[in-house]
Amino acid sequence: METLSNDVTTLRCRIERWPIAGSFRISRGAKTEAVVVVAEISRSGHTGRGECVPYARYGETPEGVLAAILGMQKPLAAGLDRRSLASAMPAGAARNALDCALCDLEAKCGGQRIWTLLNRPAPSPRSTAYTISLGSPEAMAAATARASRRPLLKIKLGGDGDPQRIAAVRKQARESELIVDANESWTPHNLERNLAACEAAGVTLVEQPLPAGNDEALARIRRPIAVCADESAHDRASLDSLRERYDAINIKLDKTGGLTEALAMADAARALRFEIMIGCMVATSLSMAPAMLIAQHARFVDLDGPLLLARDRDDGLRYDGSTVYPPDAALWG
Repeated sequence: METLSNDVTTLRCRIERWPIAGSFRISRGAKTEAVVVVAEISRSGHTGRGECVPYARYGETPEGVLAAILGMQKPLAAGLDRRSLASAMPAGAARNALDCALCDLEAKCGGQRIWTLLNRPAPSPRSTAYTISLGSPEAMAAATARASRRPLLKIKLGGDGDPQRIAAVRKQARESELIVDANESWTPHNLERNLAACEAAGVTLVEQPLPAGNDEALARIRRPIAVCADESAHDRASLDSLRERYDAINIKLDKTGGLTEALAMADAARALRFEIMIGCMVATSLSMAPAMLIAQHARFVDLDGPLLLARDRDDGLRYDGSTVYPPDAALWG
């Protein structure tokens, strides 16, 4: 735990490690724990909390994010709020933790739920995807069989052998809606073949098939199913360049730098007629809670992070099968 204090504002920040149930594998590797950074901002007898997941894909480390958060003590003491945070910090995990903590603090100081303060609809329960990790076709089929009663499954793919993987998964989940996430592992050479395999399996959406920055082929082919930008989509500034290549965008608060930009990005994306997906990293319910505001207008909700952990926070979100419920005030907002 590291703490910096001021007569008006106290900023506390810590790195936490939460064991994953088994392991979680995508095309870039596997992990057995979720490493999160929690920021707490106290003022006037109230404390707001926010959680983020440093992402090595973008050069982030837990220690670097911790230092970036603690470096904002003086601006916070001087009155920095969520409205001006974006001009003081770049988008990313550190800003996400502070933005969500400031939102939580504002709600507590105001004695209202955050959606009321933001003039947004009160969140209602939503059905979330459940993720099947990357593995052999046989291993993924076995994992799918255990989850086959869930209405929406998100299948992690990894390049070579993906047609066999998605066919094996579909055999075990004949009633579930399937979306897939290739995590940038396809190439322009296998793109159409893999999309055809997904179409044959009745997949609804393919997420980030090509590497960000090398996805021009998506504008040159017929896309038989919807393609969603994840690593290619960060904030509002990225949207215009995606219109010819993607049909949907995956909004993640660790990419946008918090709920404030995520809500603005969702509004802008809908105006451009993108489908909306709200996504997450593997993390606790404290990371998922702010994303529930985006989930209200999302076509695809992927907030299953706590379901993949060995345990969640004591005051975590309520999950009933695949249905996730809005956060209690004790957790956030």
